[in-house]
Amino acid sequence: MAIYSVPLRVWSSGTWFSESFVRKFSCIRAMSRATSAATPSQRCRYGPLVGAIDQGTSSSRFLVFRAQTGELLTYHQMETKQLFPREGWAEQDPLNILETVEECIEKAVEKLEKLSIDPSDIKAIGVTNQRETTVTWDRRTGLPLYNAIVWHDMRTTETVDWCIARTSSKDKNHFQSTCGLPITTYFSAVKMRWLMENVPNVYDAVHEGHGLFGTIDSWIVWNLTGGPRGGIHVTDVTNASRTMLMDIKTMQWDSEICRFFEIPKDILPTIRSSSEVYGQIVDGPLHGTPISGILGDQQAALVGNRCFSEGQAKNTYGTGCFLLCNVGRKLMMSNHGLLTTVAYQLGADAPPIYALEGSVAVGGGLVRWLRDNIGIIQKDADIELLASTVSDAGGCYIVPAFSGLFAPYWRSDARGTICGLSRFTTKSHIARAALEAICYQTKDLLESIILDTSRSVVLTSLKVDGGMTANNLLMQLQADLLGIPVVRPSMAESTSLGAAMVAGAAKGIDVWEIHAEPINSGTPEAVDTFMPSITENGEFNKVLSILNRIQLNMPLHTESDPREDYK
Repeated sequence: MAIYSVPLRVWSSGTWFSESFVRKFSCIRAMSRATSAATPSQRCRYGPLVGAIDQGTSSSRFLVFRAQTGELLTYHQMETKQLFPREGWAEQDPLNILETVEECIEKAVEKLEKLSIDPSDIKAIGVTNQRETTVTWDRRTGLPLYNAIVWHDMRTTETVDWCIARTSSKDKNHFQSTCGLPITTYFSAVKMRWLMENVPNVYDAVHEGHGLFGTIDSWIVWNLTGGPRGGIHVTDVTNASRTMLMDIKTMQWDSEICRFFEIPKDILPTIRSSSEVYGQIVDGPLHGTPISGILGDQQAALVGNRCFSEGQAKNTYGTGCFLLCNVGRKLMMSNHGLLTTVAYQLGADAPPIYALEGSVAVGGGLVRWLRDNIGIIQKDADIELLASTVSDAGGCYIVPAFSGLFAPYWRSDARGTICGLSRFTTKSHIARAALEAICYQTKDLLESIILDTSRSVVLTSLKVDGGMTANNLLMQLQADLLGIPVVRPSMAESTSLGAAMVAGAAKGIDVWEIHAEPINSGTPEAVDTFMPSITENGEFNKVLSILNRIQLNMPLHTESDPREDYK
């Protein structure tokens, strides 16, 4: 069941309108009546605004928020090209990414002007991005040396095996105490190592001193602040923590790990906090506007969901699923397959805040597979209606290990499984099993967090965001499996909002005070709360254990926890 907290609305001409819509419509109507361009005194004023560049796996966006209240005024979005040159490979064109970012800024500014809002009211810009995706480019020309290798790319499996064999411990967790991460295909250092080994012009540029490395945030900021004409080569602590190259205690590049991967430090960006002025945009409609916030997308969602207290967590349901739990200032290493990562650092002099993260490679990707490969639905939204036609999955279960298994198992050799099929299984049962599979994976991550924290972290609710949260059945199933309320904000742009918040809060910008609760001019934040309708029982753990053992080719009668076996 969903409990709704509804913001202020206005009744007009037989229809309910939100207060923010009425304000925006009033601006548009006033502008349309004008016979000439509005003067500054005639413009609708919202006070200081903050922009957010949101560069994700499938699209780029630029959004404009009202500082402090978080009200979204306008945005523009463009799809980006995804390239799959071989099975298991995933690439993107860095120039296409940059072009879409710049066009989104231009189009969003045009929309602001149509709303009679002065673009100069944008006082700062934050950047949030797909993490781990790796870019190399020539500092002299600004041209990419190769396509960006995307976070879920699997080409580096042999590189991972080679790296693990080189360690003295022969253990994928050899560097965990320094960087918080296992050696897997997921992280940037392994991708960069593959590029240097397999792409001659990358190797040459790196060793001749004119190659640069970065995650997507570094690529965007370097170009917007001048590129070859003096662009700022920086990253923030959250993105740096996803490369495997940063010491998460010192927040600096680790010399030992860099030597191990044979990656020179001089090609790496300078590591900065998540909230400070890095530089200014040099071209385009927002030239002169400071860039003052950077967060990896999942950390930005944590901030946007205001998970500022130890023990608060959010789960993002997108292509993959990403559960982050704020563990405060204490560095906590996982013994149950999770990642230790930096949640945020709100200023150069502020302490870093850490998080435990569970990363699932396939979430919404499973729905797209059912749509594109199997054809049981025509569009993503169809799965909710189809799954709702049956009361359960009829004994059908899915393990969507299309890209191996990420947390908590980290098995690149795992493959997907559908089991429990019978003569009576229908596409409705498969659709429901797909939604349940996403929920099972999240539950597994939450169980790992409980084990890692010795049950000191007990979630009383789970905040959620991402495109798949529009699926009410999925959210209800998740609440039922977790046994706690699932809280979905009506403002779906948590990731972009988080980037805007840290940018507006930066020293020298100071237009946004970050609070644990939203400030919204007296209007309550609208949320949908899905309450658990069943109590958890041992059946879930039994089912999940069976599924994991099938996937990992383990004996079904074994009593041990597979998380322990695959540390």
